[in-house]
This record gives sequence, C-alpha cells and structure tokens, in this order.
Amino acid sequence: MSSKPNFLILMVDQLTGMFWENGPADFLDVPNLRKLSERSVNFSNTYSPSPLCTPARGSFMAGMLPSSTTVYDNAAEFPSNLPTFAHYLRAAGYYTALSGKMHFVGADQLHGFEDRLTTDIYPADFGWTPDWRVPFERVDWWYHNLSSVTEAGVALTSNQLEYDDEVVYHAKRCLLNIARKRDDRPFCLTASFTHPHDPYTARPEYWDKYEGVDIPEPAVPALETGQRDPHSQRIHDAVDANRFVVTPEHVKNARRAYCANISYLDDKIGELLDTLDSCGMSDDTVVVFVSDHGDMLGERGLWYKMNFFEGASRIPLSFAAPGKFKPHNVSMPATAMDVLPTLLELAGIDDSKLGMPLDGQSLVSAAMGDVQTDRMIATEYMAEGSVSSMIMLRQGPWKFIYCEADPMQLFNLEDDPLELNNLAGDANHAVTLQHFVDTMNERWNLDVLDEDIRENQQRRIVCYEALRQGRYTPWDHQPVQDASERFMRNHLDLNDVEAGNRVPLRPLTPPMNHGSN
Repeated sequence: MSSKPNFLILMVDQLTGMFWENGPADFLDVPNLRKLSERSVNFSNTYSPSPLCTPARGSFMAGMLPSSTTVYDNAAEFPSNLPTFAHYLRAAGYYTALSGKMHFVGADQLHGFEDRLTTDIYPADFGWTPDWRVPFERVDWWYHNLSSVTEAGVALTSNQLEYDDEVVYHAKRCLLNIARKRDDRPFCLTASFTHPHDPYTARPEYWDKYEGVDIPEPAVPALETGQRDPHSQRIHDAVDANRFVVTPEHVKNARRAYCANISYLDDKIGELLDTLDSCGMSDDTVVVFVSDHGDMLGERGLWYKMNFFEGASRIPLSFAAPGKFKPHNVSMPATAMDVLPTLLELAGIDDSKLGMPLDGQSLVSAAMGDVQTDRMIATEYMAEGSVSSMIMLRQGPWKFIYCEADPMQLFNLEDDPLELNNLAGDANHAVTLQHFVDTMNERWNLDVLDEDIRENQQRRIVCYEALRQGRYTPWDHQPVQDASERFMRNHLDLNDVEAGNRVPLRPLTPPMNHGSN
C-alpha cells in the first residue's frame, strides 16, 4: 500500500450492529460483505454518535459530537466552517467525491467534497425541526409511524431502492473514471446508501432468499405502558404506535424485508468492490464499512432508532487495509467519530492540521493490537421524542444513560446484554454510577446545552416559515452533467474518445495515411 492510500467508504443506513457483532450474522445472505469482513479489522462494540441520521452523519463527517457540531436533529444546519474528513483529505492532495446520502442541511451541500454525484434522498431545509415547546405534539407529515411495519413485504421497486440503484451507478462510474487516469491524485470516494433503512420493502429476488431462513425474533417482547422507561414511552408515542396493531406476522415480515435489503446492499457493494479489483486498485485502497445508526426491529416493541438501547445505537465498523491491518476483531468501544482521525493517520496527515479538537480518536493503534481496554465513548440524542438532552457513556461492560427528565439508567452489558436490569438504584453499584455522573458533569453543562438547542430550534422554525412564503428556493443538491462533454460530440476526436474511455486504457491509434492517387 502506498504512503497515501486511496479510501473507499461504504456507508449504509440503519444497519444494527446486533446483526454484525463480529461480521455479518450467519443467517444473512451476504457473500460480498462476509468476504470483506474476513479481510478487515472489525470493531465489534462500535456506537453511533447519535441514533438519528443527520446528527450521526454530521458527527461521522466532523469527528465530533452533536453538541460540538450543533447538528442536533434531522433539520439542523451543518456549519460550512466545520472541517470534515473531506476537507482534510482534499487539502492533503486527495480527490474527494460523494455518491449518495449524507443528509446535509443548509445551502452548503458539499462540505469538502469536490464532486457530489447524486442528490440526497432527504430534504436539505429546516422543515423537520422538532419543537421542544410542544414535545408531545406529533407532526404527522414527517414523523415516523408504524406503517412501514404493518405494510412490510415485497415490491418491484420503491423510492429507496431507486435511490440506491443510482448511488451505485454513479459510484461505479466514478471508480472507472479514476481508473482512466483522469486524475492522478489519491482518492476518497464515499458511497452512502439509504438501505436497510425503512420502509421494509424488498424486491422479490431478495425477499425469496429468506424463504425458510430462521431469522431470529426479537429477544425482548413488546412491553406495555407502565413497563417502559420514560424515553421508550415517548418514542412509542412519537411513532403513533397506539394507532397500529402490530401482529407477529408484521414483525416477521419487517425483519425478513430488512434482511432482504441487506442482501440487496451486498449485491450493490459487491459491484463496487469488483470494480475496484478489476481496475487494479484494491491493493492501494482502504475500504471502510460503517452505518450511521441501528434499528430496534421490534425489540421491546420499539422500531427504528432514537434511543440508546443496543439495537438502535450499536453499528458495524470495519477497516480493510491491505498490508497494513491483519484481519481480526476488536472489542474495545469505538464510535463512527473515530473514522475521521483514523483516515487522517492512514493518510499521513499531522494532527496540527486539525481545525478544532475532535471527540473521536484514531483506531490505527487499536487495529494493530494496542487496545485501550478502559476507553470511554460518548453519544448524544436531542431530537424528536426527547424533551431534554440525552447522554450515553460506554466504558468496559458498563452503559450509563442520562436525561434530566428521566431516572438514570446503568446496565452491565456482560451480565445483562438485553438491558433488562437497571442498576442505577442498586447501592452495590453506587460508586460506578457516581463515576459516570462525575464524568458527565465534567464534560457537559446540560442546562446551557438545552438552552442552545431550544434557541437553535426556534431560529430555524422562524426561518423555515418565512422561506416557504412566496417563491421557494430549495437548497437540495442539483447534480449537473454537461451532456456536450459526454459520449461522442463533434468538437471531440473520435479516436481520443474511444481510447480514453476504455478501462484499461489503450494507446491512441494514429490515423491511417491513405496516400494519394
């Protein structure tokens, strides 16, 4: 591998780490991702920085928690002056490109990427701003509900499927253009898919792969009102769960379609990995596989994300670095915020180039065997379904969850992997609980943070309401293609076009000299 390796970042959406503890679960039909996992360092205790798309992705891009990025929810603006891994790599001489979703909100839809090959699947404006003045008021036109569960099954296509078809088409074309040597710089290509995010709708050929397959049922059955912790009750209400009757068959179908869409992703990612290999770039390319957050998939009767239970907050993270990392599993807690500093270290970029302190840390030393066993990682949530900032700390076997409005939670994940026994009120664990409380109080001023979040929400609500009056100018990314420079045009030489677009390239054939009569 060269001193400046290429990077291919494969980001998926809402893939739970519970199906990926040391690579793909046995019941998943994913030959390409299984092969990738077998040549990767897999971080089996990786957590989303925030169990919601936009704040998780902002933290992934910037290496910082939402409280630092101010990307608090799915309609919070990603500041243009916040450096991302795309900025740092581009400044170091890399070509940077994005194909697919990153859910940037605001007028800047690039954030360091030189090329953005597709539009986003979700809106770039402030329309999805939660309002903590009325935290229990549902906004039906954009809040989740459980129709994705009750209507789960087969479809020839869907909004999500057509989007990911486009993501892989443009990402593959980008790799081929790189192979044509149209740019001699090392590259960082991020291919970011929207699957297996709900709706739980799969194409027939992928649905059929799971006929007769024993997909595990939820380990913890649905809880009743009064049995749920306060936040679980809030998100149960936020998805309008009382309006739906979810049967065991609905749960089975939704989980089957979810797995089917992971198999769909496997085919799409396989296309990219095959292209990378066929173009002779695999040995010089680090492949990163990561999700933004997980999915509860019916555990405790909960769906989607928006909480700190393992199903929603645990994610896969792996690095395949030929000649650099030996494949193995690392159990040290990690976070998607660690990707940025890991990429920079692999690219040889000095920490002095950082624009501001990071919350993530490089995983290079851990991937090479120097594991920090007592590492503590932090995650946050402050979007719909919450009434105040929520904090989660993970260290060793312990998980600590705090929200000013709720009783504290403390779980020992080694003894209690299903998180059924809250030890926060157990005198035998008072010292452990106090350790996490002290750490939290040293790191956050939650009163100040909540005040900032509420003010940020209100500014956006005012702006959005104003901008929707009269002529609306959207911020959504508009990919531009110059058709006059594609395929064959009369200002181009046919010989150059045909030779220059083959992979591998062939030398130009000089024009024939027909002589004279």
